[in-house]
Amino acid sequence: MALHSLISRRSAVILPLALALPVVALVPSGSELQAQQGEPEIRVLLAEGNEIRLSSLRQPLVLRSGARSPALLELAPATALVLRLQGGRLQVESEAGSRELPAATGLWLEAKEPGVGAREALFQLQKRHYRGRLMLRREGQTLQAINHIGLETYLPSVVGSEMPASWPQAALRAQAVAARTYALRQRKPGSAFDVTATVSSQVYKGVEAETDSTRSAVASTRSQVLFYQGKLATTVFHSSSGGRTENSGDLWTRQLPYLVSVPDFDHNSPVHQWEKPLPPQALRQAFAETGGVRRIDVLATTATGRVRQARVIGPAGTLVVTGPQLRSRLGLRSTKVRFEVVEPSRPLTRGLPTPPPPVLAVSRVSTTPLAQPFPAVDSATEAPSLLAIGRGFGHGVGMSQWGALAMAEQGRSHETILSHYFRGTQLRRYP
Repeated sequence: MALHSLISRRSAVILPLALALPVVALVPSGSELQAQQGEPEIRVLLAEGNEIRLSSLRQPLVLRSGARSPALLELAPATALVLRLQGGRLQVESEAGSRELPAATGLWLEAKEPGVGAREALFQLQKRHYRGRLMLRREGQTLQAINHIGLETYLPSVVGSEMPASWPQAALRAQAVAARTYALRQRKPGSAFDVTATVSSQVYKGVEAETDSTRSAVASTRSQVLFYQGKLATTVFHSSSGGRTENSGDLWTRQLPYLVSVPDFDHNSPVHQWEKPLPPQALRQAFAETGGVRRIDVLATTATGRVRQARVIGPAGTLVVTGPQLRSRLGLRSTKVRFEVVEPSRPLTRGLPTPPPPVLAVSRVSTTPLAQPFPAVDSATEAPSLLAIGRGFGHGVGMSQWGALAMAEQGRSHETILSHYFRGTQLRRYP
C-alpha cells in the first residue's frame, strides 16, 4: 500500500488544537465478522514463476499433496528444495535427487511436528524467513507460493515493512490497526490468496521485518479493527500526501464516506516536496508513440491538485493520459505534480516550421493508443528536458504515514490518528 521513505530527524510539527479529536472507545463488534477458531488466517502470495526455490530452517518439514495426506517428501533442517514446471509436469529437486510429483490442486509444505510454525520461522523463500504453512499451487504455466499464516502472527512483519520500527508506538499502533483491518477486508474465500506481499496490497517481508516495537504495537492493539456502519472499513494508507489527503471518489470509482480529504501533517516528510529531472532519452522511452515529449499540459486536476488528465505533446503526436498513467510511465512519486520545460542549451536552427502533431488518445484504463501514431517528424529544435515538481508519495487516500508520525510526536494516540484519517469509523474488536 505504501513505501516509507528515508528517515531524517526533523523539528516537531505543531498541530492545530482543533484537530485534537476525541479518543474512540472500543465497543463490541456484534456479528459483523464470522467468529474464528483462534486468530483468522491470512493467505499471502509470496512469489510466482515457473520455478520456486526454498529451504527448511531449524525444523524438519514435510511436503504433502493434501492437509492429511501422507508425506511425499521430508526435508531435514537446513535443506534446499526446488520445484519446477517442465513440459507441463511438476518436478522437485532436493538432496535426495529429482522426481516428478503427482498432479494435485496444491502441495503443502509444513512442519513435520504438529503445532510448530505459529511463532517460529519454518522456511526461507527469496532470502526471507517465514512462519506458518506454505501452499504451492499451479496456475496455468506458473507456480504460486502462498503463505498461510495467522493474522496476528503476520502483522508484526507488515508493520515493520510499511513503517520504520523506530517510530513512536502510537504511529505503529495506527499502522497495525489499519493493516489488520485491510487484511481482513481483503479476505477472498473463493480465491487462492487474499493479499500479495508487495505494495499492490501491503508489504510483508517476513520475520526479518519484525522488531520488539512492531510486535508490541500489534500485541497492544490485538483484534482492533475499524468499522463503518457495521462493515469493515477499507483502510488504505500511503507515505505522504503533500499537505492534504485525497477524496477516494476523486481518484477511484467510488467515494467512501470515511475516505474524505483532510489536512495532513507531513510537512517534515522528505517527500513532502520533490523534483525529478526528465531528460529527453527518458521521455522518448516513456512516450515512444509521440516520439518523445516537448511539453506536458495538465488538463484537469482534483480539488487537492492531483492530475486527473494530461496532454503529452511530442514531435510525432499528442497523447491524452490519466494521472495514474502519467505517474506510471514517468515513475513519479505521486500525481500531485506540475511540469516545467527546461530548454536545451543549443537549439537546432534549420529554418523549417514544425508541422502540427496528430492527436492520439488512450482509454481510461489501458495505456495502448486508440489510434496509430503518425511517423515521427523531424524537430526543428533540440529536444527539451522536463522538470517534474511534485508533492507527496503514493495515492494520497486514507492514512498518511508521515502524518501519523507527526501526530504521534505531538502525543496523539493511535485512536486519534485513526479517527482523523478515517472519518466516522469506529474502533472495535473482531470476534
